[in-house]
Amino acid sequence: MGVAAGPIRVVVAKPGLDGHDRGAKVIARALRDAGMEVIYTGLHQTPEQIVDTAIQEDADAIGLSILSGAHNTLFAAVIKLLRERDAEDILVFGGGIIPEADIAPLKEQGVAEIFTPGATTQSIVDWVRANVRQPAGA
Repeated sequence: MGVAAGPIRVVVAKPGLDGHDRGAKVIARALRDAGMEVIYTGLHQTPEQIVDTAIQEDADAIGLSILSGAHNTLFAAVIKLLRERDAEDILVFGGGIIPEADIAPLKEQGVAEIFTPGATTQSIVDWVRANVRQPAGA
């Protein structure tokens, strides 16, 4: 990771078959409006597509949005692929309909933070700023 030039770069992705993307688009816009570069991958992305995009785009973080209930499988797959591709410096955070009981195991696997319904866009922006590399000159 380290301190790279330019704004924080975040890939916002919708893994799996979940077709509800309003929340992901709201977060993408909030991050963009806060001065970050955001790459929104669109719906129905595989973990491989998400990790490929993050590496190709030299992303600092991946924000996963999921409402389908497949968070344990899909988040773990993204983390595993990042490890396999020597890209563990890309921070992973997520949000959506994720039961409280699943949050600690997801964090143990390497997901840095989980935002559940009711989290404000400002709290997500603040968390990304505090936990992802700082842009040059910040």
